[in-house]
Formats: sequence, structure tokens, C-alpha cells
Amino acid sequence: MSFAPDAFRHHPGLAGKIRDPEQSFFRDLDLAAIDAIWAEAGNQDNPRYSDEVREAMRHEALAPWQGKELWVFAYGSLMWDPAVYFAEVRRARLQGYQRSFCLVDRSGGRGTEGAPGLMAALDNGPHCDGLVFRLSAENADRESEIIWRREMMAPCYKAVFAPAETAHGTVEALCFVADPEADMIDTQLSHEDRVRFLATGTGRLGTSREYLENVIEGCRELRIEDPRLDALLAEVDAWPARTPAVPHRTRAS
Repeated sequence: MSFAPDAFRHHPGLAGKIRDPEQSFFRDLDLAAIDAIWAEAGNQDNPRYSDEVREAMRHEALAPWQGKELWVFAYGSLMWDPAVYFAEVRRARLQGYQRSFCLVDRSGGRGTEGAPGLMAALDNGPHCDGLVFRLSAENADRESEIIWRREMMAPCYKAVFAPAETAHGTVEALCFVADPEADMIDTQLSHEDRVRFLATGTGRLGTSREYLENVIEGCRELRIEDPRLDALLAEVDAWPARTPAVPHRTRAS
């Protein structure tokens, strides 16, 4: 299977910069393996949704789009590694949201209880530039299950539909936004703590600083502008107790 022949017709320069789904870790994400990693890190309570609950949430949220094509907005690793076969990709702007480092990791991935890490989510803000992927009506159910398994693994995000502006018209896109009621989301985190968490958080997946750098590199490769990210990295690197750099890894989420 491959991308539709004209999937990159609006932006030919993106071809080759978006990972082949068959080469993606997320295409066949094994949640049982994630559970094992969670337990190995010493976490007592696994917050993951059961497969039944997660699928029920997906079917409820996507009921109005059953049998129809589906647009999905991407702002982070989903841009360069969507793990799905899409029929079309466009550059897009989402008004009312921005990339926000408010997903706090204390579970051992990129941070611990003693030194929390931080990752990005969509939160309220001026706007966010990213990509939108169109899933064909024929493939939307299968491909949306793959995205849902990845993004809605545990309580962190809310699935909402919002207008995404593109040069070829506005589309109603599925977006995964920060859920302020979720334990892992802290939208009120002070800027100083954001910098500290990014500077010192580390875990089995690497450092939080490395995660920020990966997001910056991914955006730069796709020509997605977000000057706040570079400014944030400069502050992180100036933090006196920053975690030492680790060998560079292949870009992931």
C-alpha cells in the first residue's frame, strides 16, 4: 500500500519528508508492551483506557463522519510520522490554539516523580501552524483507529473538531487538545517550571530537552514556523542544572 498518487499535489516539497507508515513505530503500536514498560518503571496504577473504552470513545466522536472522509490536524510528531495512509495533505492554521508544553511526564518516559519531564499538547492560544491529513472515506475507519490508539491511549487529550484554514479552503478537522482535567496536563504550569522540567527531565525515551529539539527539527524540516520553540530551547540550554546531552536519536514523538 502507498499514499494516493496525488496526496502531495498541493505541497510537492513534503513528499519524502513524511515517514512511510509501514516504517512507523506507531502503525502497529502494541499497547501491551507500553503497559509492561509502565510497570517496569515502578508505576502502580496504569491510567490507560481499555481497548473497549477507547474504541467506544472513537465511535462516539466520529459518528457524524461515519462513511465520510476525515481531516486530522497535526502539530507535533504526527506531522512527520502520522503512521497512516492519507489521501491528501495540506499546510494548515488552527485559530485559538497553540503548541504548549503542558503535558507533564512523571511516569519514566521523559521524566520521573523527582524530576518531571514535559511534552507538547494543543492548548488555548493565538494560533497553531501545522498540517492536515485527509483520510479517504474508504480508509477513515481503519486509519482513525491507528491515530486514536496513539493519541487517546490514556487521559490527556480531548478530541474536538475545529476549522483548519488552508490555502485551498477551510476544513473541519479532528484535533487532539489538552484536557485540563487530566492528571498529566497542567495548563497553569509556570514558565519557570516549564523551562526547568524541559532542562532536567529524563527517562527511558530520552530527555525532555531532546524531545523539544526533535519538535523544532521536525517543524524546521517541514517549514512550519513557531519562533517560540527556539526561544524556549535557548532558555532550556541556559538553565544551570540542565541534564547533560545524550546521543542523538531518530526523531520520534
